[in-house]
Amino acid sequence: MKLVVDVKDNKAELFLELLKTLSYVKVKPAAETDEKAAIIASVKQAVEEMKLVKAGKLKGRPVEEFLDEL
Repeated sequence: MKLVVDVKDNKAELFLELLKTLSYVKVKPAAETDEKAAIIASVKQAVEEMKLVKAGKLKGRPVEEFLDEL
């Protein structure tokens, strides 16, 4: 089971240390997991778009045009 727990910043370190003492609990910072999930979702979307471009169902654009936006 996964839980989301909101802890005050000034108590977070103590709470994490307490959780780490429990052998049946795995602790991961939520921000790290959210970032990974966002990156994976972004890559999946990019792959799907590339498949549509290759299939001719979506129009691609030159890489120069993309880079000019940056």
